[in-house]
Amino acid sequence: MSYPSPGLYDISGMHLPADAFVVIVRTEWNTATVEKLELGCSRILDEYHVRHITMVVPGAFEIPFAIKTFWQINQNNKERPHAFIALGCVLRGDTPHFEYVCHAVTEGILQLNLILPVPTIFGILTVNDQQQIDERTGGIHGNKGEEAALTALKMIAMATNL
Repeated sequence: MSYPSPGLYDISGMHLPADAFVVIVRTEWNTATVEKLELGCSRILDEYHVRHITMVVPGAFEIPFAIKTFWQINQNNKERPHAFIALGCVLRGDTPHFEYVCHAVTEGILQLNLILPVPTIFGILTVNDQQQIDERTGGIHGNKGEEAALTALKMIAMATNL
């Protein structure tokens, strides 16, 4: 079991660009769960006055394509994001589908982080049951959407200050 470090929520002293812009890409599957992640994510971005929009895709498998396409269309205009945040929930079922989807979205986000000049933050819950969902959407493990937003802010600040 892992717990966030005490410094996770401390972003004091970070310098963010005045025009910081984040694109949240979230899934339609497991809507109630993903909405909780998105609310936590948006709450942090709003707190730090970071402009953001949300794109909705059918499932986690489609997230990497949506991010790559958004980047290709907007990389040279005012809608160029400083970071992407991928939000979704893949719930284990009775078939190997869980493993295939988890592997594909993880590999897709890894590839995006290697090819795009801006970070893609992994905010996908890969869980076994509702208890694990509840623990990660406001329970004992916090809200993973908030953590994804904080990670995005730290990565934007790091890239800006290099």
